[in-house]
Amino acid sequence: MSAHHIDFNSKRIEFEVERKNVKNVNVNIKPDRTIKVSAKSSVPLSFIQGLIRKKAPWILNQIKEFEEVEPERTSEREYVSGESYKYLGKQYRLRVQETEDKESVKYFRGFIYVYVKDASDVNKKKQLVDAWYKERADIIFNDLFSKVYPKMEKYNVDKPALQSRLMKTRWGSALVDKNTIHLNQDLIKAPKPCIEYVILHELIHFKYNDHSPKFYDMLYSMMPDWKKRKEILDKEVVKDL
Repeated sequence: MSAHHIDFNSKRIEFEVERKNVKNVNVNIKPDRTIKVSAKSSVPLSFIQGLIRKKAPWILNQIKEFEEVEPERTSEREYVSGESYKYLGKQYRLRVQETEDKESVKYFRGFIYVYVKDASDVNKKKQLVDAWYKERADIIFNDLFSKVYPKMEKYNVDKPALQSRLMKTRWGSALVDKNTIHLNQDLIKAPKPCIEYVILHELIHFKYNDHSPKFYDMLYSMMPDWKKRKEILDKEVVKDL
């Protein structure tokens, strides 16, 4: 990985180039606003710089979009009524209600209800919301996995185990040697088609454990709109990955 930059309309655009065996020169803007470029070693740096300059308006617009959603991702939660939370790509408002019964979380008609014995206990409310997200992630991920896996079964890919966990740097990972897929728990905040894309992406790694042309050929054949789903996923990002 090597660092470079170009100047565009008095703005400096910094980017990193990774040399790998890919069919095209790929430009990817991460939610933390870093710019990653992957290209074959035979592609001249001057060509990559020209491509970045050509794409500069789009790149700056993407960075602006990530900056606009930054407060939502990084502001400290107070877990009070009125706060906004994402679930499967939609925004829900939080409603905190005190109860003498069992503490729980439910969602209904645009609201996530937190039933807690002490409405001033921020840590308890956070625990309840986090546990609810984890529970929903386990259910939804397994449902979608059961839907997507049959696409790979005919290619003699054994069904991997599926686990969800919080991950800092990626949406999913394929542990081929352990026959296991890890999905980022925060994916539960993205639309279902985006979750399906991540699941299929990781499943294909059990056939091609790289990002070779064959990997992308299979991805395109099974999910022709994967780039659109990925773009939506990047816009729905809920954590600084």
